[in-house]
Amino acid sequence: MSSESVVKTANWRLVEVGRVVIIKKGPDAGKLAAIVEVVSQRKVLVDGPETGVQRQPVHLTQVVLTPLTFALPRGAKTSTVAKKWAASEVSQKWSATSWAKKIAQREKRASLNDFERFQVMVYKKQQKYAEKKALAKA
Repeated sequence: MSSESVVKTANWRLVEVGRVVIIKKGPDAGKLAAIVEVVSQRKVLVDGPETGVQRQPVHLTQVVLTPLTFALPRGAKTSTVAKKWAASEVSQKWSATSWAKKIAQREKRASLNDFERFQVMVYKKQQKYAEKKALAKA
């Protein structure tokens, strides 16, 4: 078998202790948490002391696995999770991802008032006009 025909495995996001997740539903929706323990095939125990997520079991359908992980012992206490989270700079790594930037942009656009939306529209019109003018010259 040649090396060209070998299929590379994808970078799977495994359900593992120390995996950072985003909670999709409930009062903590949109917040980051870390998997502390795998309870069953469908449930995990999460904790997010930095983001305000209480230690709780959640169904895997209610979370989205992120590519971020950090070293964490199984069943770690909340204080241990907080220390390891801060030491591995998870919040900074998350805010640097394009995923987090898209979420922040979506939230910023949703919070605009009428006048700010009008300003964005006018700015886009000016940009399109300048682009068309530059293309016409060329």
